[in-house]
Amino acid sequence: MPYDVAALRSRFPALDRGFAHFDGPGGSQVPREVGEAVAGTLTAPIANRGRTTPAERFSDEVVLAARGAMADLLAADPRGIVFGRSMTALTVDLARTLATTWGPGDEVVVTRLDHDANIRPWVIAAQRAGATVRWADFDPETTELRVEDVAAQLSDRTRAVAVTGASNLVGTRPPLAGIAARVHDAGALLVVDGVHLTAHAAIDVAAVGADVFLCSPYKFLGPHCGVLAADPALLETLHPDKLLPSTDAVPERFELGTLPYELLAGTTAAVDVLASLGPDRGPRRDRLVAAMGAVEAHEDRLRERIETGLAWIPGVSVLSRAAHRTPTLLVKVPGGGRRAHQGLADRGVFAPAGSFYALEASRRLGLGDDGALRIGLAPYNDDEDVDRLLDGLAKLSQEAS
Repeated sequence: MPYDVAALRSRFPALDRGFAHFDGPGGSQVPREVGEAVAGTLTAPIANRGRTTPAERFSDEVVLAARGAMADLLAADPRGIVFGRSMTALTVDLARTLATTWGPGDEVVVTRLDHDANIRPWVIAAQRAGATVRWADFDPETTELRVEDVAAQLSDRTRAVAVTGASNLVGTRPPLAGIAARVHDAGALLVVDGVHLTAHAAIDVAAVGADVFLCSPYKFLGPHCGVLAADPALLETLHPDKLLPSTDAVPERFELGTLPYELLAGTTAAVDVLASLGPDRGPRRDRLVAAMGAVEAHEDRLRERIETGLAWIPGVSVLSRAAHRTPTLLVKVPGGGRRAHQGLADRGVFAPAGSFYALEASRRLGLGDDGALRIGLAPYNDDEDVDRLLDGLAKLSQEAS
C-alpha cells in the first residue's frame, strides 16, 4: 500500500505551525489521537487498579491494554512488559538489581557507541559491586560496531553486556543477532537500548537476541515514559528494592509507585497510530510489521535525498557512514553545529546540535563534548521538509564562506 505522508501529517497539530522538524531523535511530534487518549484518561473516572468499581476497572484495563500494545510492537510477552518513568530510570534500576549478584572478578561490557543511559548505569553499578568494566570500541572512520569488537571483550566472567540497537548520534545499527550469539555463548545477559531503533524499524526482541530490551514511547509518537521488555521467566529471577506492601508479582514488582495511567493510554494510542500506517485488516502485530517497513522505506528515501543534497554543499561532511543505519545524520558544517542550529531555526527548520548524551561516541569521533549538527527523520517528514533543510544549509554555507 502507498505511504500517504500527507494524510499522516494531518494528524499532527504541531505540524500546522509550519515548521520542518528534524529533531525526532530527541522526541517526536505527537498525533492528535495520542493527546486525546492522554486527556481522556486524565478526565475519566479513575482510581488505583482493581476490579470492584468502574474507576478501578478502567485503570486496570488501561495498564493491560498498554502492555498488550507494547508486546505487539516489540513481539514480546505482555507479561514481561514493564513501565517506568524513562528508559534511563529503568536501566538504573535494572543495573542496580543485577549488580547485587556481582563481585570482584566479575565483568560488565559497555560500548563507546552508546547513549550514556546505557553506559553510566552499568559503570556505576559495576564500580559499587567491585566488578570490572570492559569497553567495546567502534571504528570512528566507518562508525561501525562489529561483532568482533564486542566479542573481544567477553570472558567467562562476563555477567552483562549493554549495547545500543541503533546509535542516537550517528544512526549505526550494530549486528545485534550476531552480538547476542557471542554474548550468550559467554553465559552473559544482553541488554539492548532500543530507544532510537524502535522509532525506525520493526522490532522482534527474540529475533535480535536481547534478554532485556528498553525503549521510550516519546520517540515513536507517544508520551514521555519508558518501557522494558523481557522474558517473564527472567524477571522472576530478579528482585529489585521495593516497598513492603507493594506486590511481588511480575511485572508489577519493577513498577515503583502508581503507574501514570494517562501516559500508558497515550502509549497504546501511539502504537495504534503506527499500526494504522499498515494494512487495515489483520492482527495488530502484522499491521505494525508492515507499517514499520513502510516507515523505514519512506525515511530511507528521504535520507538518501538529504545525503545527495549535502554532497553539493561546500564544507559539509557527513559522519554517519555505517552500512546499516537509521535515517539519522551527524553532520559537520561550516561555522559549526551551534551556528547551523540557530540559522536553521531562524528559517523554521529544527535540527539541533550537540552530543545528545552520546558523550563517548562524540569524543571518539573527535568532536569532544560539543558534537555536531544532527538531522533526524521521522515518519511525518516529507520532501518539502527536505527541500527547506537543504536550502537553509546551502545558504548558511554561503554566509560562512
